[in-house]
Amino acid sequence: MIEVRNIRKRFGGVEAVSSLSFAVKGGEIFGIVGPDGAGKSTLLRLMAGILLPDDGGIEIAGVNVRRNPFIIKENLAYMPQRFGLYEDLTVEENIRFFGRLFNVPYREISARMVRLYEFSRLEPFKDRLAGKLSGGMKQKLGLACCLVHSPGLILLDEPTNGVDPVSRREFWKILYDLLGEGVTIVVSTAYLDEAERCNRVALMYNGAFAALGTPSEIKSSVKKTMLEIEAADVWNAEAALRRAGGFGAVIREGAMLRVFAADAAGAERRIRALLKKARVPLRAISRREPTLENCFVEIMEEEKA
Repeated sequence: MIEVRNIRKRFGGVEAVSSLSFAVKGGEIFGIVGPDGAGKSTLLRLMAGILLPDDGGIEIAGVNVRRNPFIIKENLAYMPQRFGLYEDLTVEENIRFFGRLFNVPYREISARMVRLYEFSRLEPFKDRLAGKLSGGMKQKLGLACCLVHSPGLILLDEPTNGVDPVSRREFWKILYDLLGEGVTIVVSTAYLDEAERCNRVALMYNGAFAALGTPSEIKSSVKKTMLEIEAADVWNAEAALRRAGGFGAVIREGAMLRVFAADAAGAERRIRALLKKARVPLRAISRREPTLENCFVEIMEEEKA
């Protein structure tokens, strides 16, 4: 569905996207994960034809985005990070307005409205001004407006940012329903639990991909063992390990510390010695299966080194 070849984009002295090449298959959810400033939004705008790359090229369904920016928009929907609809129009007025922008006949919009209300559950609020909706409802309305012209490709820029957990779960259920209908979805997110739900994930850092693959492939790419440390004083234990160095990322999650080690047995001995020297009682140390978030933090730490 999408073929990206060596694209670059600079803003002044900052290279927001750096020589990226990748492909997105039809009918998959492709996730782009990274910290603020990684280049996620710029990359989505390049794919949507809103921005043009300084170098390289992008094809969507075989159509060159640079040469035919308007042709691709007929089968594409882009949902920006910030709510971009008209707050002084009602829910239904927004949907009809965006339908007409894409030359969808008025009667066809009315027919599609049934399906859009069905998945979004917005029908009871169809006469409410968009500006009066909650954050989760605004995102659902944005998605409904994206779908009114039945696109085959949807680009979503952090669609659940700041949305409550229940609305996030409902939003992702909608995405899976669309996936079952053959729609291709590219979504950027700062939530690593959402990245786990994607068919493939790209970890983006400083305008480039630090890792690309299925969630299980990315976990397997970290050729280290994760150790979980339970100490009587997690704060002083963390400080001791950070002062000593050599552990890559020291991840604190609640009352636990997690570190990756190439030599697990050697790392265990060193951790015991360091905590004993720091007079921090060690309660337990064990080996655990890392989450995608754990692996992401470790990969980012390696990129910084």
